[in-house]
Amino acid sequence: MTNNPRTDRIDDILLRKQPTLQLFLDDVHNSQNLSAILRSAEGVGVLDLYYSNTVNRDLRIHRTISQGAHHWVNRTRIENDERCEFLKRRQEEGYQIVVTHFSEEAFSFRDIDYTKPTVLVMGNEKEGVSDEIIALADKLVIIPMMGMVQSLNVSVATALMLYEAQRQLENAGRYEEAQLSEDERNKIRETWLFRDTVARRSKGKINT
Repeated sequence: MTNNPRTDRIDDILLRKQPTLQLFLDDVHNSQNLSAILRSAEGVGVLDLYYSNTVNRDLRIHRTISQGAHHWVNRTRIENDERCEFLKRRQEEGYQIVVTHFSEEAFSFRDIDYTKPTVLVMGNEKEGVSDEIIALADKLVIIPMMGMVQSLNVSVATALMLYEAQRQLENAGRYEEAQLSEDERNKIRETWLFRDTVARRSKGKINT
C-alpha cells in the first residue's frame, strides 16, 4: 500500500486483471456498442481488447457510456487483412478462439471452458463474424434464445459471455492471486498513472 489512494486503487485493479481472457471485435463499428463493450470488459478484468473495422477506424469512445473504462483496457487495432494471421498467432500461443456464430455446430456459450486462455470474437449485428475467422475458430458459440427474436444487441451479448467467463474464473480462484507478474504490473501502472495524470490535469483537477 502507498499513501496515494489513486495508486492503491490501480494496484488493486491490476491484481485482478485476467490477461488470458481477451476480446476481438470483428467489424463492430457502432461507437455506442464499442463503448458499452469496453465498460463490460473492464468490469470483468479484461486487459486487452483488439478490434478490426472499416468504418470507425479510430474506435471513437462515448465517455458517458464507457464511464472511464477505456482508460483501463488496452485497445489495439488490427488491420483487416491481418485479422486471421493475428488469431492464428494466438492459437499458436495456446489460446482457444471462441467465435459467436449461429450454426448447428455451435455450443451454448455456457458450455465453454473460459479458464483456458481464450480470445472471444464478436461480430457486428448485421453480418456477424467474417467467414475467414469462422473457418479458423476452435469453438462456435451461441446464446440460446427462446423468443421470436434470434439475436441480442452485440454489447449485451458480449456482456453475457464475459460474465460467464468471470463466473468460471472466479470459481477457479483466478481473482484471488495476481495473473500478471510484478514486472508486468509495474510497467502497466506507470503507463496508467501517467495517462491518468494527464487526463485529470486536462479537466482542471490537478494543479500544474
